[in-house]
Amino acid sequence: MMDFMWILIMSVITAVAVPMCSGGLTDPPTSQLLIDPVRMCRKNRRNMKDSSNFIVHGNTVGMAHRHRRKVRSFCTKEPEIIREATRGAQIGTAECQFQFRNRRWNCSSQPKSIRRILDRDTRETAFVHAITSAGVTYAVTQACSSGQIQDCPCDRTLNGKSADGTWEWGGCGDNVHIGYERSKDILDIKYRRRSDIRSLLLLHNNEAGRMAVKTNMRLVCKCHGLSGSCTTKTCWQKVPPFREIGEMLKVKFDGAAKVIPGNDGKSIIPWMPTIKPPEKEDLVYFDESQDFCRMDRKSGSLGTPGRQCNATSIGVDGCDLLCCGRGYTRRVVKVKEYCRCKFQWCCDVHCDTCIKRKVIYTCR
Repeated sequence: MMDFMWILIMSVITAVAVPMCSGGLTDPPTSQLLIDPVRMCRKNRRNMKDSSNFIVHGNTVGMAHRHRRKVRSFCTKEPEIIREATRGAQIGTAECQFQFRNRRWNCSSQPKSIRRILDRDTRETAFVHAITSAGVTYAVTQACSSGQIQDCPCDRTLNGKSADGTWEWGGCGDNVHIGYERSKDILDIKYRRRSDIRSLLLLHNNEAGRMAVKTNMRLVCKCHGLSGSCTTKTCWQKVPPFREIGEMLKVKFDGAAKVIPGNDGKSIIPWMPTIKPPEKEDLVYFDESQDFCRMDRKSGSLGTPGRQCNATSIGVDGCDLLCCGRGYTRRVVKVKEYCRCKFQWCCDVHCDTCIKRKVIYTCR
């Protein structure tokens, strides 16, 4: 998790600790990800041009004037939105690292590497954009329900009883509509004034991330009545655990659709006419991914030498696939683990420390 330490909003990783931003934003507890509140919220006239470059797509910086004004207005009027968007990007990056922990590209990239990788519109780029958009939507939605954002109430648009009459809408539902809109306000930006394939892919994958949250809200209910009875049951909608969203987007990554620009310049179509057009919940890409087997500074690949692998697995985490056929080394290490733990009344757990031998396999 700590390796994926840098990314400016939407594409690039930065390794800068985030100082105080205008409006009272404090340093996040973990590494900075897809949002750079420092640049976003700068008021210094001298740094006006630099402050507009908080969105970076590979080596290309794009920032429409209207979009810049909209985002910077959050810094002065709603700084809590920027705070939660930053937290959402951190959530997204942590989930990206978890989902790809056993893959050749494990979402653990150095700054120069991620710039190179995200400069191409591959499946990996699509996933980073989608999981970040989902993370921002998720964090802002949760903050609304918990009262951490002003003028952002619970979702009380749902009312009445269920079709079978067994429960009725009530409680404080998560306002995913506001989370959706704020994610769109901050993340959706075109590279150029006119439509191009990069912008179309970016906007599509951002939308796919938001839809993964919006269309998978779960129903939570509570019973009311004397002595624990369920005379009345009220229900409301909550966002699902972000792990579930990450797993859904990982499935979309595996089934991502390759597309090309449409003739109208405003749409994308499958690269082969026999392929079904992608839905807005699907991830799309234009460039084929590299194999990530060896270090290649030009493409951004860090390779897999030195990565730990599973010698008994035939999956993507197995030494044969992860090490790209180069072979692997075996070594035995001693590790300290807690053992023989005992619970002592009232509230203590006492454990011994045991030294165990562990076999580690590492890619050559």
